[in-house]
Amino acid sequence: MPYIPHTEAQIKQMLDTIGVESIDDLFDEIPQELRSDLNSSNASGLDGIPLGVSEMQVQRFLSEKAVLDGQPLCFAGGGAYEHHIPAALWEIASRGEFYSAYTPYQAEASQGTLQVIYEYQSMIASLTAMDVSNASLYDGASGLAEAILMAVRANRKVKSKCILMPESVSPVYRQVVETIVKNQGIHLQLLAVDDSGTIDWQQVQTLSSDEKKYAALVIPQPNYFGCLEEVHRLTDWAHEQGALVIAQVNPMSLALLEAPGNWGTVGADIAVGEAQPLGIPLSSGGPYIGFMACKQKIVRQLPGRIVGRTVDLDGKPGFTLTLQAREQHIRRSKATSNICTNQGLMATAVTLYLALLGRDGLQKVATSCVSNTQKLIDLLAHQSDLHFIYGTTVFHEFIVQLEVSVDAVIELLAEDDIVAGIELTDNRLLICVTETKTEEELKFFAQSLITACDKVKSGVKSGVLS
Repeated sequence: MPYIPHTEAQIKQMLDTIGVESIDDLFDEIPQELRSDLNSSNASGLDGIPLGVSEMQVQRFLSEKAVLDGQPLCFAGGGAYEHHIPAALWEIASRGEFYSAYTPYQAEASQGTLQVIYEYQSMIASLTAMDVSNASLYDGASGLAEAILMAVRANRKVKSKCILMPESVSPVYRQVVETIVKNQGIHLQLLAVDDSGTIDWQQVQTLSSDEKKYAALVIPQPNYFGCLEEVHRLTDWAHEQGALVIAQVNPMSLALLEAPGNWGTVGADIAVGEAQPLGIPLSSGGPYIGFMACKQKIVRQLPGRIVGRTVDLDGKPGFTLTLQAREQHIRRSKATSNICTNQGLMATAVTLYLALLGRDGLQKVATSCVSNTQKLIDLLAHQSDLHFIYGTTVFHEFIVQLEVSVDAVIELLAEDDIVAGIELTDNRLLICVTETKTEEELKFFAQSLITACDKVKSGVKSGVLS
């Protein structure tokens, strides 16, 4: 589709209206020595940029690069997950109307985009059992940081800028949050995990008698270790202490697990997470999309954009941006965030994914994840070289501790085109299983993991492996 839809006659009319001869006259303030020489040997006029190539050459080049990534059997998770994506999704999302749309500033020209985002918000609010959702954020990690900033603003009863951050939150998320909030006077107080891999309840109880107040408690569900937190008890405890509750959740798990809006007596206050599992491919590291929803009482502290549904003067339904608490729209001191670019294309993909699967389809996917995970756990359960650190009551991730070097095992499995998982400390391996795995693949991975452990053990004993 053309990106500059004006005809030569229209361009001339506009130039005549503003009183200039050509488009080049609009840039006369740029010194001649800084301009590109369009008459140079390079057709682009930019010596540092090579000449263009044909579409066929571009496709071949990209195909060659894609092959380098391979198609390994993936058992890695930790926040980014491999799920089946219906073929119809990207056939629709890559249409020009969605693919090239930037941001819906003008409601009269962006009704289609606005409606899609409105549907996205409605689905996220329904999935999390919250009152309202924004139009998405960059990713789950920066989304958690925005949720913490929001909680500090919204919790007017507690002047403290101290946030309770469990060690069971992804270390990457914690690092991103620390980077974003550390210069704003916000302190992250870590909560330890106990032998079950969840927030240490005994440590939490000791905080009850502490005179120090907390603005919010972050509760991951499932947590980074794959374990399920006691969300109801933790939520009620936090509210008793005057703290808000930030639920950091995997949206796929919400098809089976209790939604944040239903945690405890009155529910979590803010729900945030990474929506990549809902139709976004891994794609060698991105893109991602953060979602955020909250209760109605604190909606004015919600960062980013919100699309609202209304009616025009003729009573016809329409959509428009509303509650844009950004520095470009209101006084900078009153802005809640500098989130400027809505992840529109990713939000479109998430909307299409949820629409294509529906409630029943999403539950089937989540159930298959749990079922496949338990099958793999059963295949590994009686191996003497593997130990389940935090038990096996999980959604679709679990940790095993090996008696040999995890790094060496990962390298051996990579030779068999297997991504074994994520290496943690103390020879621990975080393994993820989704609905994409067949029983044959689960058996193959289990046997390959056991064989790799044996090879490493043998190599260490004989001195063959360094």
